[in-house]
Amino acid sequence: MSLSVAYNTARSSLQASQSQMAIVSRNTAGASDPTYSRKIGAFVTTGGAARVTVLRASDRALLNKMLETTSDAATQKALLEGLQRLSQTIGDPELDESPAARIGALSSALKQYANAPDDTVLARGFVKAASDLATSLNQATSSINAIRQETQFQIADSVSRINEILAKFKIANDEVMSGSALGRDVTDALDTRDSLIAQLSEEVGITVVPRADNDIAIYTDSGVALFDRLPRSVRYEPIALEAGKPGGAILIDGIPVTGSSSPMPLNSGNLVGLVKLRDDAAVQYQKQLDELARGLIAAFAEYDKSGAGKPDRAGVFTYSGGPSIPNPAPEGLAGLIKVSDAVDPSKGSGGKFERIRDGGINGADYTYGDGTASFSTRLYQLVNAMQADRTFDPSLGLGDKMSLQDFASSSAGWLEAQRQDASQQVAYQETLLAQASEALSNSTDVNMDDETALMLQLEKSYSASAKLISVIDQMLQTLLNAVG
Repeated sequence: MSLSVAYNTARSSLQASQSQMAIVSRNTAGASDPTYSRKIGAFVTTGGAARVTVLRASDRALLNKMLETTSDAATQKALLEGLQRLSQTIGDPELDESPAARIGALSSALKQYANAPDDTVLARGFVKAASDLATSLNQATSSINAIRQETQFQIADSVSRINEILAKFKIANDEVMSGSALGRDVTDALDTRDSLIAQLSEEVGITVVPRADNDIAIYTDSGVALFDRLPRSVRYEPIALEAGKPGGAILIDGIPVTGSSSPMPLNSGNLVGLVKLRDDAAVQYQKQLDELARGLIAAFAEYDKSGAGKPDRAGVFTYSGGPSIPNPAPEGLAGLIKVSDAVDPSKGSGGKFERIRDGGINGADYTYGDGTASFSTRLYQLVNAMQADRTFDPSLGLGDKMSLQDFASSSAGWLEAQRQDASQQVAYQETLLAQASEALSNSTDVNMDDETALMLQLEKSYSASAKLISVIDQMLQTLLNAVG
Protein backbone atom coordinates (compact mmCIF):
# COMPACT_ATOMS: atom_id res chain seq x y z
CA MET A 1 0.00 0.00 0.00
CA SER A 2 1.40 3.39 -0.95
CA LEU A 3 1.61 6.20 1.55
CA SER A 4 -1.00 8.25 -0.36
CA VAL A 5 -3.50 5.37 -0.29
CA ALA A 6 -2.83 4.80 3.41
CA TYR A 7 -3.27 8.51 4.03
CA ASN A 8 -6.60 8.67 2.18
CA THR A 9 -7.85 5.59 4.04
CA ALA A 10 -6.90 7.03 7.41
CA ARG A 11 -8.46 10.38 6.57
CA SER A 12 -11.72 8.71 5.49
CA SER A 13 -11.73 6.71 8.70
CA LEU A 14 -11.14 9.87 10.71
CA GLN A 15 -13.98 11.69 8.99
CA ALA A 16 -16.30 8.70 9.44
CA SER A 17 -15.47 8.57 13.15
CA GLN A 18 -16.21 12.28 13.45
CA SER A 19 -19.58 11.81 11.76
CA GLN A 20 -20.41 8.84 13.98
CA MET A 21 -19.44 10.76 17.11
CA ALA A 22 -21.69 13.64 15.99
CA ILE A 23 -24.57 11.18 15.68
CA VAL A 24 -23.89 9.76 19.15
CA SER A 25 -23.86 13.29 20.56
CA ARG A 26 -27.14 13.96 18.76
CA ASN A 27 -28.67 10.82 20.26
CA THR A 28 -27.47 11.79 23.72
CA ALA A 29 -29.02 15.25 23.40
CA GLY A 30 -32.35 13.79 22.23
CA ALA A 31 -32.55 10.98 24.77
CA SER A 32 -34.97 12.91 27.00
CA ASP A 33 -37.30 13.82 24.12
CA PRO A 34 -40.16 11.26 23.88
CA THR A 35 -40.64 12.04 20.18
CA TYR A 36 -36.98 11.43 19.30
CA SER A 37 -35.91 8.18 17.66
CA ARG A 38 -32.39 6.81 17.72
CA LYS A 39 -30.22 7.85 14.78
CA ILE A 40 -27.89 5.29 13.25
CA GLY A 41 -24.77 5.97 11.22
CA ALA A 42 -24.39 3.60 8.27
CA PHE A 43 -21.02 3.37 6.46
CA VAL A 44 -21.23 3.71 2.70
CA THR A 45 -18.08 3.16 0.61
CA THR A 46 -17.87 5.01 -2.68
CA GLY A 47 -14.75 5.04 -4.84
CA GLY A 48 -12.62 3.77 -1.99
CA ALA A 49 -13.79 6.52 0.37
CA ALA A 50 -16.13 5.87 3.28
CA ARG A 51 -18.89 8.21 4.35
CA VAL A 52 -21.67 7.97 6.92
CA THR A 53 -25.35 8.06 6.01
CA VAL A 54 -27.79 8.87 8.80
CA LEU A 55 -30.61 6.37 9.25
CA ARG A 56 -33.38 6.27 11.84
CA ALA A 57 -34.50 3.46 14.14
CA SER A 58 -38.15 2.64 13.37
CA ASP A 59 -40.64 -0.20 13.58
CA ARG A 60 -43.79 0.33 11.52
CA ALA A 61 -45.66 -2.64 13.03
CA LEU A 62 -45.06 -1.47 16.62
CA LEU A 63 -45.95 2.11 15.69
CA ASN A 64 -49.25 0.99 14.17
CA LYS A 65 -50.04 -1.01 17.29
CA MET A 66 -49.32 1.99 19.48
CA LEU A 67 -51.55 4.20 17.31
CA GLU A 68 -54.39 1.69 17.56
CA THR A 69 -54.18 1.37 21.34
CA THR A 70 -53.85 5.15 21.72
CA SER A 71 -57.13 5.64 19.85
CA ASP A 72 -58.92 2.92 21.81
CA ALA A 73 -57.71 4.32 25.14
CA ALA A 74 -58.79 7.85 24.17
CA THR A 75 -62.29 6.59 23.32
CA GLN A 76 -62.79 5.02 26.72
CA LYS A 77 -61.21 7.94 28.62
CA ALA A 78 -63.57 10.47 27.06
CA LEU A 79 -66.56 8.23 27.73
CA LEU A 80 -65.51 7.51 31.32
CA GLU A 81 -65.03 11.18 32.18
CA GLY A 82 -68.55 11.93 30.96
CA LEU A 83 -70.11 8.96 32.75
CA GLN A 84 -68.44 10.04 35.98
CA ARG A 85 -70.10 13.44 35.64
CA LEU A 86 -73.44 11.79 34.89
CA SER A 87 -73.05 9.64 38.00
CA GLN A 88 -73.01 12.79 40.07
CA THR A 89 -76.74 13.19 39.31
CA ILE A 90 -77.29 10.15 41.51
CA GLY A 91 -75.33 11.71 44.35
CA ASP A 92 -73.84 10.06 47.39
CA PRO A 93 -75.94 6.96 48.28
CA GLU A 94 -75.50 7.76 51.97
CA LEU A 95 -77.13 11.17 51.50
CA ASP A 96 -80.33 9.70 49.96
CA GLU A 97 -80.37 12.28 47.16
CA SER A 98 -80.85 9.96 44.17
CA PRO A 99 -84.25 9.69 42.44
CA ALA A 100 -84.59 6.14 43.83
CA ALA A 101 -83.98 7.40 47.38
CA ARG A 102 -86.40 10.28 46.83
CA ILE A 103 -89.09 7.86 45.69
CA GLY A 104 -88.51 5.79 48.83
CA ALA A 105 -88.86 8.93 50.97
CA LEU A 106 -92.03 9.89 49.08
CA SER A 107 -93.55 6.44 49.62
CA SER A 108 -92.75 6.59 53.33
CA ALA A 109 -94.27 10.07 53.68
CA LEU A 110 -97.40 8.97 51.80
CA LYS A 111 -97.91 5.96 54.07
CA GLN A 112 -97.60 8.12 57.16
CA TYR A 113 -100.11 10.58 55.75
CA ALA A 114 -102.52 7.73 54.86
CA ASN A 115 -102.41 6.52 58.48
CA ALA A 116 -103.38 10.01 59.73
CA PRO A 117 -105.21 11.78 56.86
CA ASP A 118 -106.28 14.69 59.07
CA ASP A 119 -102.71 15.61 60.08
CA THR A 120 -101.58 18.68 58.12
CA VAL A 121 -98.00 18.24 59.34
CA LEU A 122 -97.82 14.86 57.61
CA ALA A 123 -99.52 16.35 54.54
CA ARG A 124 -96.86 19.07 54.43
CA GLY A 125 -94.16 16.42 54.78
CA PHE A 126 -95.59 14.54 51.82
CA VAL A 127 -95.66 17.67 49.65
CA LYS A 128 -92.04 18.40 50.57
CA ALA A 129 -91.00 14.84 49.69
CA ALA A 130 -92.85 15.16 46.36
CA SER A 131 -91.19 18.53 45.68
CA ASP A 132 -87.76 17.10 46.52
CA LEU A 133 -88.34 14.25 44.05
CA ALA A 134 -89.48 16.58 41.28
CA THR A 135 -86.52 18.88 41.96
CA SER A 136 -84.05 15.99 41.80
CA LEU A 137 -85.41 15.01 38.38
CA ASN A 138 -85.29 18.63 37.22
CA GLN A 139 -81.70 19.01 38.41
CA ALA A 140 -80.64 15.70 36.86
CA THR A 141 -82.04 16.86 33.51
CA SER A 142 -80.24 20.19 33.83
CA SER A 143 -76.99 18.36 34.62
CA ILE A 144 -77.40 16.06 31.61
CA ASN A 145 -78.06 19.04 29.35
CA ALA A 146 -75.02 20.86 30.76
CA ILE A 147 -72.80 17.80 30.24
CA ARG A 148 -74.02 17.39 26.68
CA GLN A 149 -73.46 21.09 25.98
CA GLU A 150 -69.94 20.89 27.39
CA THR A 151 -69.35 17.87 25.18
CA GLN A 152 -70.36 19.97 22.19
CA PHE A 153 -67.53 22.39 22.97
CA GLN A 154 -65.09 19.51 23.47
CA ILE A 155 -66.05 18.05 20.09
CA ALA A 156 -65.46 21.44 18.45
CA ASP A 157 -62.05 21.70 20.15
CA SER A 158 -61.14 18.19 18.99
CA VAL A 159 -62.07 18.99 15.39
CA SER A 160 -59.99 22.18 15.58
CA ARG A 161 -56.99 20.19 16.86
CA ILE A 162 -57.35 17.67 14.05
CA ASN A 163 -57.25 20.42 11.42
CA GLU A 164 -54.21 22.02 13.08
CA ILE A 165 -52.37 18.69 13.21
CA LEU A 166 -53.14 17.96 9.57
CA ALA A 167 -51.82 21.38 8.53
CA LYS A 168 -48.57 20.77 10.44
CA PHE A 169 -48.38 17.25 9.02
CA LYS A 170 -48.41 18.59 5.46
CA ILE A 171 -45.39 20.78 6.23
CA ALA A 172 -43.49 17.89 7.81
CA ASN A 173 -44.45 15.46 5.04
CA ASP A 174 -43.38 17.91 2.31
CA GLU A 175 -40.04 18.37 4.07
CA VAL A 176 -39.52 14.61 4.23
CA MET A 177 -40.35 14.12 0.55
CA SER A 178 -38.26 17.01 -0.75
CA GLY A 179 -35.32 16.13 1.52
CA SER A 180 -35.45 12.49 0.45
CA ALA A 181 -35.39 13.50 -3.22
CA LEU A 182 -32.32 15.71 -2.64
CA GLY A 183 -30.51 13.15 -0.46
CA ARG A 184 -30.63 15.27 2.68
CA ASP A 185 -30.87 13.99 6.25
CA VAL A 186 -34.63 13.88 6.94
CA THR A 187 -34.58 11.84 10.13
CA ASP A 188 -35.64 14.78 12.33
CA ALA A 189 -38.50 15.55 9.95
CA LEU A 190 -39.54 11.89 10.16
CA ASP A 191 -39.60 12.19 13.96
CA THR A 192 -41.82 15.26 13.69
CA ARG A 193 -44.12 13.47 11.26
CA ASP A 194 -44.50 10.43 13.51
CA SER A 195 -45.15 12.68 16.51
CA LEU A 196 -47.98 14.40 14.64
CA ILE A 197 -49.41 11.00 13.65
CA ALA A 198 -49.40 9.97 17.33
CA GLN A 199 -51.18 13.19 18.31
CA LEU A 200 -53.76 12.63 15.58
CA SER A 201 -54.44 9.08 16.79
CA GLU A 202 -55.59 10.48 20.14
CA GLU A 203 -58.39 12.38 18.45
CA VAL A 204 -59.47 9.81 15.87
CA GLY A 205 -58.60 6.23 14.93
CA ILE A 206 -56.31 6.22 11.90
CA THR A 207 -54.60 3.96 9.38
CA VAL A 208 -51.22 5.03 8.00
CA VAL A 209 -50.34 4.00 4.44
CA PRO A 210 -46.65 4.45 3.36
CA ARG A 211 -46.07 5.42 -0.26
CA ALA A 212 -43.18 5.94 -2.65
CA ASP A 213 -40.70 8.77 -2.09
CA ASN A 214 -41.21 8.61 1.68
CA ASP A 215 -44.77 9.90 1.30
CA ILE A 216 -47.58 8.89 3.66
CA ALA A 217 -51.39 8.87 3.36
CA ILE A 218 -53.66 8.83 6.41
CA TYR A 219 -57.16 7.38 6.57
CA THR A 220 -59.62 7.08 9.41
CA ASP A 221 -60.15 3.61 10.85
CA SER A 222 -63.35 3.51 8.80
CA GLY A 223 -61.56 4.27 5.52
CA VAL A 224 -62.21 8.00 5.00
CA ALA A 225 -59.17 9.93 3.73
CA LEU A 226 -57.73 12.42 6.21
CA PHE A 227 -54.52 13.21 4.33
CA ASP A 228 -53.65 12.29 0.77
CA ARG A 229 -51.06 14.72 -0.61
CA LEU A 230 -53.23 17.42 0.97
CA PRO A 231 -55.11 17.56 4.30
CA ARG A 232 -58.83 16.94 4.08
CA SER A 233 -61.26 19.35 5.70
CA VAL A 234 -62.71 18.17 9.01
CA ARG A 235 -65.86 20.07 9.94
CA TYR A 236 -68.31 19.99 12.83
CA GLU A 237 -71.91 21.06 12.35
CA PRO A 238 -73.21 21.96 15.81
CA ILE A 239 -76.95 22.16 16.31
CA ALA A 240 -79.05 23.28 19.26
CA LEU A 241 -79.28 20.30 21.59
CA GLU A 242 -82.69 18.95 22.50
CA ALA A 243 -83.30 16.60 25.42
CA GLY A 244 -83.27 12.98 24.26
CA LYS A 245 -82.05 13.77 20.73
CA PRO A 246 -78.56 13.42 19.18
CA GLY A 247 -76.39 16.42 18.33
CA GLY A 248 -74.70 17.57 15.14
CA ALA A 249 -72.51 15.42 12.91
CA ILE A 250 -68.79 15.56 12.12
CA LEU A 251 -67.85 15.59 8.44
CA ILE A 252 -64.55 14.77 6.76
CA ASP A 253 -64.32 16.08 3.21
CA GLY A 254 -68.11 16.38 3.28
CA ILE A 255 -68.66 12.79 4.42
CA PRO A 256 -70.47 12.37 7.77
CA VAL A 257 -68.40 10.11 10.04
CA THR A 258 -70.67 10.22 13.12
CA GLY A 259 -74.38 9.76 13.61
CA SER A 260 -76.90 7.24 12.33
CA SER A 261 -76.69 8.59 8.77
CA SER A 262 -72.93 8.06 8.47
CA PRO A 263 -71.92 5.57 5.75
CA MET A 264 -68.42 5.21 7.26
CA PRO A 265 -68.63 5.92 11.01
CA LEU A 266 -65.50 6.39 13.10
CA ASN A 267 -64.62 3.51 15.42
CA SER A 268 -62.19 4.97 17.95
CA GLY A 269 -60.51 8.09 19.25
CA ASN A 270 -61.42 10.96 21.55
CA LEU A 271 -64.09 12.15 19.10
CA VAL A 272 -65.87 8.79 19.20
CA GLY A 273 -65.91 8.77 23.00
CA LEU A 274 -67.36 12.29 23.11
CA VAL A 275 -70.06 11.48 20.55
CA LYS A 276 -70.99 8.28 22.38
CA LEU A 277 -71.36 10.25 25.59
CA ARG A 278 -73.43 13.00 23.98
CA ASP A 279 -75.67 10.91 21.74
CA ASP A 280 -75.84 7.49 23.42
CA ALA A 281 -75.15 7.37 27.16
CA ALA A 282 -76.57 10.80 28.08
CA VAL A 283 -79.58 10.42 25.78
CA GLN A 284 -80.39 6.95 27.11
CA TYR A 285 -80.14 8.14 30.72
CA GLN A 286 -82.34 11.14 29.94
CA LYS A 287 -84.97 8.85 28.42
CA GLN A 288 -84.91 6.72 31.56
CA LEU A 289 -85.51 9.77 33.74
CA ASP A 290 -88.29 10.92 31.41
CA GLU A 291 -89.92 7.51 31.66
CA LEU A 292 -89.66 7.66 35.44
CA ALA A 293 -91.34 11.07 35.41
CA ARG A 294 -94.12 9.69 33.20
CA GLY A 295 -94.63 6.82 35.64
CA LEU A 296 -94.92 9.25 38.56
CA ILE A 297 -97.49 11.40 36.77
CA ALA A 298 -99.50 8.31 35.85
CA ALA A 299 -99.30 6.85 39.38
CA PHE A 300 -100.72 10.01 40.97
CA ALA A 301 -103.22 10.77 38.17
CA GLU A 302 -106.88 11.48 38.88
CA TYR A 303 -109.64 9.71 36.99
CA ASP A 304 -113.20 10.83 36.31
CA LYS A 305 -115.68 10.05 39.14
CA SER A 306 -118.73 11.54 37.43
CA GLY A 307 -119.28 8.63 35.05
CA ALA A 308 -119.00 10.91 32.01
CA GLY A 309 -115.92 9.11 30.77
CA LYS A 310 -113.59 12.07 30.95
CA PRO A 311 -109.88 11.33 30.41
CA ASP A 312 -107.47 10.79 33.26
CA ARG A 313 -105.69 13.95 34.38
CA ALA A 314 -102.36 14.71 36.06
CA GLY A 315 -102.81 14.94 39.83
CA VAL A 316 -100.17 15.61 42.48
CA PHE A 317 -97.44 15.51 39.82
CA THR A 318 -97.96 17.52 36.67
CA TYR A 319 -95.89 19.21 33.95
CA SER A 320 -96.06 22.18 31.62
CA GLY A 321 -97.89 20.12 28.99
CA GLY A 322 -100.52 18.88 31.47
CA PRO A 323 -103.03 18.01 32.64
CA SER A 324 -103.15 15.19 30.06
CA ILE A 325 -101.21 12.01 30.94
CA PRO A 326 -98.12 11.80 28.71
CA ASN A 327 -97.69 8.50 26.87
CA PRO A 328 -95.09 7.96 25.61
CA ALA A 329 -92.89 10.27 27.66
CA PRO A 330 -91.94 13.40 25.72
CA GLU A 331 -88.25 14.31 25.53
CA GLY A 332 -87.17 16.25 28.60
CA LEU A 333 -90.22 15.40 30.70
CA ALA A 334 -88.03 14.90 33.78
CA GLY A 335 -87.02 18.54 33.51
CA LEU A 336 -90.65 19.67 33.36
CA ILE A 337 -92.26 17.60 36.12
CA LYS A 338 -93.43 19.51 39.21
CA VAL A 339 -95.86 19.30 42.12
CA SER A 340 -99.25 20.79 41.32
CA ASP A 341 -99.83 24.21 42.88
CA ALA A 342 -103.34 22.98 43.76
CA VAL A 343 -101.96 20.82 46.61
CA ASP A 344 -99.34 23.24 47.94
CA PRO A 345 -100.62 26.17 50.04
CA SER A 346 -97.17 27.77 49.91
CA LYS A 347 -97.68 28.42 46.18
CA GLY A 348 -100.80 30.54 46.66
CA SER A 349 -104.16 30.80 48.34
CA GLY A 350 -105.64 28.20 45.98
CA GLY A 351 -103.41 25.37 47.20
CA LYS A 352 -104.90 22.89 49.67
CA PHE A 353 -103.41 19.78 51.29
CA GLU A 354 -106.88 18.21 51.32
CA ARG A 355 -106.82 17.73 47.53
CA ILE A 356 -104.13 15.08 48.02
CA ARG A 357 -106.50 13.14 50.26
CA ASP A 358 -109.84 13.93 48.60
CA GLY A 359 -108.88 14.58 44.98
CA GLY A 360 -110.44 17.42 43.01
CA ILE A 361 -107.21 18.84 41.63
CA ASN A 362 -108.89 18.81 38.21
CA GLY A 363 -112.34 19.87 39.41
CA ALA A 364 -115.38 18.41 41.11
CA ASP A 365 -115.68 15.51 38.65
CA TYR A 366 -112.35 14.19 39.92
CA THR A 367 -113.22 14.30 43.63
CA TYR A 368 -112.91 11.10 45.72
CA GLY A 369 -113.53 12.28 49.29
CA ASP A 370 -116.67 11.83 51.40
CA GLY A 371 -116.33 15.17 53.10
CA THR A 372 -114.66 13.87 56.28
CA ALA A 373 -111.14 14.59 57.45
CA SER A 374 -110.57 10.91 58.18
CA PHE A 375 -111.07 9.81 54.54
CA SER A 376 -108.01 7.77 53.57
CA THR A 377 -109.16 5.58 50.69
CA ARG A 378 -107.58 7.81 48.06
CA LEU A 379 -104.27 7.95 49.92
CA TYR A 380 -104.06 4.17 50.15
CA GLN A 381 -104.87 3.97 46.45
CA LEU A 382 -101.85 6.18 45.81
CA VAL A 383 -99.71 3.99 48.07
CA ASN A 384 -100.74 0.92 46.06
CA ALA A 385 -100.15 2.77 42.78
CA MET A 386 -96.58 3.57 43.83
CA GLN A 387 -95.89 -0.04 44.79
CA ALA A 388 -97.64 -1.67 41.84
CA ASP A 389 -95.78 -2.91 38.78
CA ARG A 390 -96.42 -0.75 35.76
CA THR A 391 -95.36 -0.90 32.14
CA PHE A 392 -92.22 0.94 31.05
CA ASP A 393 -90.53 1.35 27.67
CA PRO A 394 -88.57 -1.92 27.12
CA SER A 395 -86.17 -0.21 24.69
CA LEU A 396 -84.52 1.53 27.64
CA GLY A 397 -82.86 -1.72 28.67
CA LEU A 398 -84.24 -1.85 32.20
CA GLY A 399 -87.18 -4.23 31.75
CA ASP A 400 -90.77 -3.63 30.74
CA LYS A 401 -92.69 -4.05 34.00
CA MET A 402 -91.73 -3.04 37.54
CA SER A 403 -92.54 -0.60 40.32
CA LEU A 404 -91.43 3.02 40.31
CA GLN A 405 -88.89 2.27 43.02
CA ASP A 406 -87.44 -0.66 41.10
CA PHE A 407 -87.30 1.33 37.87
CA ALA A 408 -85.43 4.19 39.54
CA SER A 409 -83.00 1.75 41.17
CA SER A 410 -82.48 -0.06 37.86
CA SER A 411 -81.72 3.25 36.13
CA ALA A 412 -79.10 4.14 38.74
CA GLY A 413 -77.66 0.61 38.45
CA TRP A 414 -77.53 0.89 34.67
CA LEU A 415 -75.56 4.13 34.86
CA GLU A 416 -73.16 2.71 37.42
CA ALA A 417 -72.66 -0.42 35.29
CA GLN A 418 -71.84 1.78 32.30
CA ARG A 419 -69.32 3.73 34.37
CA GLN A 420 -67.67 0.59 35.77
CA ASP A 421 -67.43 -0.98 32.32
CA ALA A 422 -65.81 2.17 30.91
CA SER A 423 -63.42 2.26 33.88
CA GLN A 424 -62.39 -1.34 33.29
CA GLN A 425 -61.93 -0.66 29.58
CA VAL A 426 -59.73 2.35 30.35
CA ALA A 427 -57.55 0.27 32.65
CA TYR A 428 -57.29 -2.49 30.04
CA GLN A 429 -56.52 -0.13 27.14
CA GLU A 430 -53.97 1.79 29.18
CA THR A 431 -52.21 -1.48 29.97
CA LEU A 432 -52.11 -2.35 26.27
CA LEU A 433 -50.89 1.16 25.45
CA ALA A 434 -48.13 0.94 28.05
CA GLN A 435 -46.98 -2.38 26.62
CA ALA A 436 -47.08 -1.11 23.03
CA SER A 437 -45.26 2.10 23.98
CA GLU A 438 -42.60 0.17 25.87
CA ALA A 439 -42.04 -2.20 22.96
CA LEU A 440 -41.73 0.74 20.55
CA SER A 441 -39.45 2.56 22.99
CA ASN A 442 -37.16 -0.45 23.29
CA SER A 443 -36.96 -0.62 19.53
CA THR A 444 -36.47 3.06 18.67
CA ASP A 445 -35.46 5.07 21.74
CA VAL A 446 -31.94 5.98 22.80
CA ASN A 447 -30.14 3.67 25.24
CA MET A 448 -27.56 5.77 27.05
CA ASP A 449 -25.44 2.75 27.99
CA ASP A 450 -25.18 1.71 24.36
CA GLU A 451 -24.40 5.25 23.24
CA THR A 452 -21.66 5.63 25.87
CA ALA A 453 -20.07 2.32 24.84
CA LEU A 454 -20.25 3.32 21.18
CA MET A 455 -18.67 6.70 21.92
CA LEU A 456 -15.71 4.99 23.64
CA GLN A 457 -15.21 2.75 20.60
CA LEU A 458 -15.38 5.72 18.25
CA GLU A 459 -12.88 7.65 20.33
CA LYS A 460 -10.44 4.73 20.08
CA SER A 461 -11.00 4.51 16.33
CA TYR A 462 -10.53 8.26 16.00
CA SER A 463 -7.30 8.11 18.00
CA ALA A 464 -6.01 5.22 15.89
CA SER A 465 -6.77 7.07 12.64
CA ALA A 466 -5.17 10.26 13.96
CA LYS A 467 -2.06 8.32 15.02
CA LEU A 468 -1.86 6.65 11.63
CA ILE A 469 -2.00 10.03 9.91
CA SER A 470 0.75 11.26 12.22
CA VAL A 471 2.96 8.27 11.37
CA ILE A 472 2.35 8.75 7.63
CA ASP A 473 3.24 12.41 8.00
CA GLN A 474 6.51 11.51 9.70
CA MET A 475 7.33 8.96 7.00
CA LEU A 476 6.63 11.48 4.25
CA GLN A 477 8.78 14.04 6.04
CA THR A 478 11.63 11.54 6.33
CA LEU A 479 11.27 10.67 2.66
CA LEU A 480 11.36 14.31 1.63
CA ASN A 481 14.39 14.98 3.77
CA ALA A 482 16.22 12.02 2.20
CA VAL A 483 15.38 13.18 -1.32
CA GLY A 484 16.13 16.83 -0.62
